Amino acid sequence: MSDSHKRRETQLKSDLFGRITRVEQNGKKWIRRDTTVARAWARPVARWLARREARALLHADGIAGLPALLGWDGATLERGWIEGQPMQQAKPLDPGYYRQALTLLRRLHRAGIAHNDLAKEANWLVTPDGAPALVDFQLAWCPAKRGAIFRMLAREDLRHLLKHKRNYIPEKLSRRQKAVLSTPAWPARFWAATGKRLYLFVTRKILRGQDREGANDRQFDK
Repeated sequence: MSDSHKRRETQLKSDLFGRITRVEQNGKKWIRRDTTVARAWARPVARWLARREARALLHADGIAGLPALLGWDGATLERGWIEGQPMQQAKPLDPGYYRQALTLLRRLHRAGIAHNDLAKEANWLVTPDGAPALVDFQLAWCPAKRGAIFRMLAREDLRHLLKHKRNYIPEKLSRRQKAVLSTPAWPARFWAATGKRLYLFVTRKILRGQDREGANDRQFDK
């Protein structure tokens, strides 16, 4: 078998919830999330998260800038690979990146998906041509009806994008964008005042939180 046809797997992450690898074969790359190797007590949670991701990617089918769902059998999820650097490494300074990211969010929300984890810079990619892409849909929500709660979560997706824009090119924020940033939804205010410190302690100190699903290391945002 020629080298180009050999299947190669590179481990990107391994923790209590399973193992994530990048698979390469026949010139193609994809991501494999395996929950069968998760700790027994964590396996139900790992599969619940993977199932949420599979559902979201199925809803998002065909949207450029999002990974395609390649397979989900109840234990192992496979999705497309997107070339790019995580935001915290690429540090996008081009206003065009954020305009395209806003368009991507609108398409995501029109498809009935709220991502719910866009505060992490690691979940935003900058592709080789400078375009945005999104990964890690484990916390995504795809309700049957897009009511008030969905609209609130979609607005939080937008607010997190604007927080990143403020971090890199604050001078390019519009007056309306500044107003969105200054008015987080009440769950976000409650979370910041109560559970966020515990979450950061668990992910950073106990789980040693690191996510390497992209082309380079992705870490929990600080």
